[in-house]
Amino acid sequence: METITQPKAAAAKARPRTKIAGWRKYWKNRTLLLMCLPAVLFFLVFSYLPMPGLYLAFIKYNYTDGIFKSAFVGWDNFRFLVMTGDLWKLTFNTVAYNLAFIILGNFLQIFVAILLNELRKKWFKKVSQTLMFLPFFISFVIVGLIAYNILSYDYGLLNGILKSLGADPLKTYSNPHVWPFIIVITYLWQSTGYGSIIYFAAIMGLDSEVVEASEIDGANALQRIRYIVLPWLKPTFIILLLFSLGGVLRGNFGLIYNLVGANNTSLYPTTDIIETYVFRSLMNNFNFSMGSAVSLYQSVFGFFVVVTANWLVKKASPDNSLF
Repeated sequence: METITQPKAAAAKARPRTKIAGWRKYWKNRTLLLMCLPAVLFFLVFSYLPMPGLYLAFIKYNYTDGIFKSAFVGWDNFRFLVMTGDLWKLTFNTVAYNLAFIILGNFLQIFVAILLNELRKKWFKKVSQTLMFLPFFISFVIVGLIAYNILSYDYGLLNGILKSLGADPLKTYSNPHVWPFIIVITYLWQSTGYGSIIYFAAIMGLDSEVVEASEIDGANALQRIRYIVLPWLKPTFIILLLFSLGGVLRGNFGLIYNLVGANNTSLYPTTDIIETYVFRSLMNNFNFSMGSAVSLYQSVFGFFVVVTANWLVKKASPDNSLF
C-alpha cells in the first residue's frame, strides 16, 4: 500500500513548490512582463475582442435589429462577390501590388543597405541615410498632393513641360495602365530608406574579423558581398518575407486612396484593391455585410498564405522558419 501512495504524496508536495517557483519566476521577470503588457492589450482590444463581429459577414445587416438579430443569409454575401467577378479582380490587384512591394522593396532595401555599408566617409553615410529616411515621414496626403501637382491634366508640372515643348498633354488620371508603375515607384520612394535600416543593422552585426580575413585572402568588394554579406542577410530576408506575406491581401489603402481616390471609376481595372472596395461599401452603399465578407476572406486567405510559405521555408531551411 505504501508503494502506491508514496508517489502520490510526493506529487502532492511537489505541486505547491511548482506553483511557488512559477510565481517567483513571474515576479523575477515582472519588468519584462510589464513591457509586454501594452502589446498584449493592443492585440486583445483591436484583434480579439472584435472577432464576434465576423458574424456580420453572414447576415443582411440592418440598423434596427443590430448584428445578432439581423437576418442570417449564410454564404450569400460571398456568393454575390464571386458571381459579380469583383472578388477575383480585387484579389488579383491586391496580391499583384503587394508582391511588387515585397519583392522589389526588399531587393532595393538590401541594395541600399549594402551600398551604405560600403561607404567609407561617415559624414556622407549619415547624410545619405537621413535623406533616404525622410520620405517615410511624409504623410500620404502630402504624397497625393505632390503627385497631383505633377500629373494633373490642366495644372500639372509634367503637362506644363510637354505643352512648352509643343507635345500633347497626358491624361494620366483617366489612363489606368500607367498607375501600377506610379504606385509602385511611389511606394519604393517612400519606404526604401526605412526598410534599408533593418538590413543595415543586420550587416552591422556581421563579425568584422570575417570580413578582414576575406580581404587578407584577396577577396574584392563584390566577392565579399556575394559570399559573406548576402548569406548573412538571408535569415533576415526570410523572416521579413514571411511577415510581409501575412499581409499579402492587405493593400496599402492610404497610398492608393490618396494617389487616385476611391471613386475614380476609370482607374478601377488596375487600382481597385480590397481596402478601397470595402471603403466604398461602407461609405457609399452602407453595405456593412459585404464589406465584412471581403475582410473575412482577406484574413483567411492571408492566414493560409503564411502557413504555406512557412511550410515551404521549413522544408528548405528549417532554422529560418517562424514555427
